[in-house]
Amino acid sequence: MVDFGRGIKAGVAVAAAYLIVSVILELTGFSYQFPVITAAGLGIQLESTYPSIVILSIWSYIYRGIVFGAIFAALYSFIPGTTSVRKGVVLSAFLWIVALVEVIYATPGWPWHDGGHSYAATYYGSTVCLSSIGLALVNIMFTLAFGALVGAIWNRLRAKELAEARKGSPVLLVSFILGGLMWAQGAVVLFMNVVIRGFPIIEEPGPFWWYSILFVSVVFLGLPGWILVHVAWKKTKVDKSGLKWGVAGGAMMALTGVMLLPGVLAIVGGVFSGRKSASESSTAEIGQ
Repeated sequence: MVDFGRGIKAGVAVAAAYLIVSVILELTGFSYQFPVITAAGLGIQLESTYPSIVILSIWSYIYRGIVFGAIFAALYSFIPGTTSVRKGVVLSAFLWIVALVEVIYATPGWPWHDGGHSYAATYYGSTVCLSSIGLALVNIMFTLAFGALVGAIWNRLRAKELAEARKGSPVLLVSFILGGLMWAQGAVVLFMNVVIRGFPIIEEPGPFWWYSILFVSVVFLGLPGWILVHVAWKKTKVDKSGLKWGVAGGAMMALTGVMLLPGVLAIVGGVFSGRKSASESSTAEIGQ
């Protein structure tokens, strides 16, 4: 099995450090003097008059650390790099690119609208905001630094002796959990908008038309995809390949745009679960 606890501890530790830096910048006023830092994803807007916004902003840091650490642990043996720090940098870059793809996919006309500012979910590694070259560089710098710090702390933590699982199984597990959380969030929002507020399921053509379609697809297309990923993960638990189920479920989740990250993870996990381990290959050769 994968040492998820080790990865989550490292991710939360770095997220907490980022949160502390953000609070210091807000309290000292540096976030106003250097707005590029706030735009790069470090500002939590403590001046907000809504406590729920502050709490949600703080939770986004912790959530980001948990998800990043879990993905880092699940993909650790597959990430290119000879050291944990390099692996963390590679993973940060990968998640940032996934976030960028989601922003472009979910926002028609990007980045030529809304002043060129576009944002992605913080758990992808950082906020995606490319309104200028300088801002993009700062944004990427903070993103890569996050991964490097997670890798450094990973080295400091003691590894646990765990039973080996079939390749790809931990990745499918992370995809399944993350996909379930994202689907539940989409279902709650859709229920509130349609049943309670009386909004139409899909809005008329306008600024939010395409995003509303993707959001509805999360509920109706993401659910069967999520179920297929669960089947793939269950197959890997009994040492079978989850390739077909994982790839099919991952593709369905990825098509929703909003569930792009769990979809990509499901495809990766499905592909790796279809590969025989070195011990399995040697045993088959001996049998022949």
